Amino acid sequence: MLTDSHCHLDKIKLDQFDNDFNRLLSNASAADVNRFLCVCIDLEHFDDVLILAQQYPQIYCSVGVHPTSEGVKEPSVEDLLELSQNKPVIAIGETGLDYFRTCDKDQDMEWQRDRFRTHIQVAKQVKKPLIIHTRSAKEDTLRILAEEKAETVGGVMHCFAEDWEMAQRSIDLNFYISFSGIVTFNSAKTLQQVAQKVPEDRLLIETDSPWLAPVPKRGRSNQPAYVKYIAEKIATLRGDSFEHIAKISSDNFDRLFNIGD
Repeated sequence: MLTDSHCHLDKIKLDQFDNDFNRLLSNASAADVNRFLCVCIDLEHFDDVLILAQQYPQIYCSVGVHPTSEGVKEPSVEDLLELSQNKPVIAIGETGLDYFRTCDKDQDMEWQRDRFRTHIQVAKQVKKPLIIHTRSAKEDTLRILAEEKAETVGGVMHCFAEDWEMAQRSIDLNFYISFSGIVTFNSAKTLQQVAQKVPEDRLLIETDSPWLAPVPKRGRSNQPAYVKYIAEKIATLRGDSFEHIAKISSDNFDRLFNIGD
């Protein structure tokens, strides 16, 4: 069984599934993908992910506000604490830092850092792991995680696209490393080296669908069924079997998010 540890099921256009959400899930099931973490990116659409998770027992969800989400309701500690009490919520995020589209490098990004700290504080209070998005913000991300003692709850570096040094430092902070379709891209040589080195008890796989479809589906709308291609690529890179990667990544998901406890 495969687990898609990070997807946005509420964002997938259903016209490719005859506007039937159950067909999306059936398509995933046919690829032996039977569990999903539907990740929240703003509070305005939290109910969308919550309803899916409440309706389908194989879907879990998170609560959080993405670092690049602007013009949305700013999450307070009180907001996140309240929403995180819903039973299907197993994580806080996605949260983090993203400086990639910052044209002015002197631009004040303190608002992102404050939002990030808010999520960490909540995660520690409710004892749920963090889902971290980081892009062009390596040092600040790691610094804030350390300053806020995020290692007490840990979490996952989602859609990891950094180097081995950051992977090591993240693991030292009690975080897992999750690989998306990027690891299948021919240009992703550095990331593929990271995928070879990550300890098997810290490895997760995800689609981040509907974005970042893996080879051989690159350029299409992504979907959870395609997580199998990521597992296949990582198995090849590590000289391992597909079955083993499927098992350890699902076991790691259970352990990180306390599934079954």
